Amino acid sequence: MSETAGVREVKSAARTVELLELLADRGDRPARLQELADALGVPRSSMYALLQTLIARGWVRTDTTGSLYGIGIRTLLTGTNYLDSDPRVRLVRPYLDEASDALGETIHLARLDGRDVAYLATRESHAYLRTISRVGRRFPAHAGALGKALLAERPDTDLPDGPYPALTPNTRTTKAALAADLADVRARDYSIDREEGVTGITGFGFALRYDTPAQDAISCSVPIARLTPAHENRIVVVMQEIRADIEAAASGAGGRPHWR
Repeated sequence: MSETAGVREVKSAARTVELLELLADRGDRPARLQELADALGVPRSSMYALLQTLIARGWVRTDTTGSLYGIGIRTLLTGTNYLDSDPRVRLVRPYLDEASDALGETIHLARLDGRDVAYLATRESHAYLRTISRVGRRFPAHAGALGKALLAERPDTDLPDGPYPALTPNTRTTKAALAADLADVRARDYSIDREEGVTGITGFGFALRYDTPAQDAISCSVPIARLTPAHENRIVVVMQEIRADIEAAASGAGGRPHWR
């Protein structure tokens, strides 16, 4: 049994979390009882009892036949409460509106979570919509402006060994290639994603240094079809100003917990 900070892991709690994460990762693909039992290496009877307990509490849902299982509505409500209770998200939201109004492009706030970033807030451009950037979605850190801005705040020795999955032909898939790009990010103080994560989209990412190392970043995404040099320069200037305003506001907001 594993330990965390000297405390033994509670096996039943760990199994419950693993089940919920497995169902969440499947998205719109519901799972059958045997699939879940096999994936987590538990007896079919134990998995059935766990599923029924979670169904009764709204964390898991099942179809009318009782043979397919998916993530339940309680996960959405809990996730919403997370966003509402997070002081950083509340602080940054008005500045996302400001950046969106100034640039007319899509603006994101995301947080580093392992090898991915998780989107915490988004202001979509009316000119185009990208479902990949919905709040609550995850995106590989190595392939986008948000993730690269945050990876550049850490030593290259923290980078996982490659190869990394390619999302487009432009994705950097080796540790050496990503490290070289992160050196450029540090030199210019913001990241650029030129169709590395989504074909046809360029992103500009800016780490928010109210934590050390930075956990959150903001970005501006724009279709390459309308990205002129002048517009790119304006994006950088506006987003740097927004970052400075956010960090100044965060430094004056004392008395708030710093979650680990």
